Amino acid sequence: MTTIISANPSIRDIEQLLYQEASFLDKPDLDRWIELYTEDGTYWMPAREDQEDPEFELSHIYDDHVMMEIRRRNFVHPRAASKDYKIRCSHIISNIQMAELDASTGDCTITSNFHALVNYMGEQRMYGGSYTHRLTKDKDGYKIRHKRVDLINCEEPQKSMIIYL
Repeated sequence: MTTIISANPSIRDIEQLLYQEASFLDKPDLDRWIELYTEDGTYWMPAREDQEDPEFELSHIYDDHVMMEIRRRNFVHPRAASKDYKIRCSHIISNIQMAELDASTGDCTITSNFHALVNYMGEQRMYGGSYTHRLTKDKDGYKIRHKRVDLINCEEPQKSMIIYL
């Protein structure tokens, strides 16, 4: 990959994709959220700072598309425990920057910061950190090939996470 030297793709289009993802998680609408990912897409939340390998080191979450689909189905199932209490979320994304661009394919890496407030079962939790999205361009625009969520407090014990961040 090469460093970005042109305005293609538009950072505004990329921002809209990230905002759309945050909106689907806020609702939560995992049916539409998962459609933003490629079939080989992954979602990774490392358990330690600067972790490099999701497959051979412990992670809070490391899901491929199959696991994301299983979580989505469990989440929307009528008898799922998650249905017992309403989940309310608010994601705020900032500092969206294009880190890399492959000029030949249009694929790019985007970094950003986030805060997420999650209220579930009468408890409010706050998460913060940074995102790295690897996006791939297809005929319809962009899809997420990989999302890495680096929590500020990744090495601290985490309670069960009921929704993706």
